[in-house]
Amino acid sequence: MNTTSHTAAQPTAATAVPASPRAAALWRTGGLAAVAAALATTGIAAAARGAGVSLDIDGEPIPLLAFAQLTLACAVIGILLAVALRRWAGTPRRTFVVTTAALTVLSVVPDLLVPAAAPSTRAVLVLTHLAAAAIVVPLVAGRLPVRTR
Repeated sequence: MNTTSHTAAQPTAATAVPASPRAAALWRTGGLAAVAAALATTGIAAAARGAGVSLDIDGEPIPLLAFAQLTLACAVIGILLAVALRRWAGTPRRTFVVTTAALTVLSVVPDLLVPAAAPSTRAVLVLTHLAAAAIVVPLVAGRLPVRTR
């Protein structure tokens, strides 16, 4: 007689249920959009600097790498917002677009209020915010359902 007891195998990382295809597509699209936006904002800043626009605030130059870093960080926050809205909002796509539009407007307020920045510097900073949003928001929104079931 065999006295070994049979126990159910515990799921491991290798056997865990993968994320849904829709969630994976959202992360993949969001990640690609984030990288594209980071390249765009850095390119805008580099072109502006090359054209002689000062990207100094309080006499300190904004490093080009900072544009990529902040764009990536904010895009990840946007993707996390999209993931949450996909799960909990009744109209995820609309809620995401409205929320990110409001956040984009709020994100340019500090650029407009920086007292020690030239108007051209402010314009470039605002342009980078708008460019990043123009890349990330539509691509991520396109991966969200219009309505949840």
